[in-house]
Amino acid sequence: MSGGYHGLPPAARVNSTCPAARLPLNRQRLIGRLVGVVVATGDGTVTVDVGGVGYEVHVPGGTLGRSGTGADARVTLFVHTHVREDTLDLFGFASELERVLFKLLIAVPNVGPKTALAILSALPPPELASAVADRDLARLTSISGIGKKTAERLVLELKEKLSRLTQLESIAALPRKHDDAGRLLGALTNMGFRQGEAERAVAALGDRVGKEPLSELLKAALATLG
Repeated sequence: MSGGYHGLPPAARVNSTCPAARLPLNRQRLIGRLVGVVVATGDGTVTVDVGGVGYEVHVPGGTLGRSGTGADARVTLFVHTHVREDTLDLFGFASELERVLFKLLIAVPNVGPKTALAILSALPPPELASAVADRDLARLTSISGIGKKTAERLVLELKEKLSRLTQLESIAALPRKHDDAGRLLGALTNMGFRQGEAERAVAALGDRVGKEPLSELLKAALATLG
């Protein structure tokens, strides 16, 4: 199995005979976050031990550095679970913002997970937003796997969504101490707010995130959204 996990019992693996594997993706209980110890690193992957189970996760370059950790250290990864037929791959990120951008990228035609990882490895979120906003095709095509047509498509698909660089920077800078920024984003989008609306509401809270109770932060975010 590509990516995924090591040491899981047969009943926990995704395969064609498992009833859960035949359910629509939105009905499966997918992995969204991993907190554990990094026990190995490879070419574009890390293996995180969570309660004795080793999860092999594909990550952009520099992820452990941005997480403030290294090998044999405890790490929190925000995970996108990618399921294709009988293959399950995990893609991990240092922040919720990076995971959101990854999902936006793989929604662009001709941009698969490997290409999306290459983009995030080459351009941190604020720089990606700047390149898209400025229609900097030269910078985008300098990334492995990105040709002119794909670069143009990235600009077309993402320019509006990544138009507010200061907001991206604010979200990226939010404290990750208790993962409150990611939890707030998830709570707001689950309540029906658009991703951009949720991001603006969380960014407006500034330094309060990570310092105040999540319930109070949610009330404040809802008040901002009116």
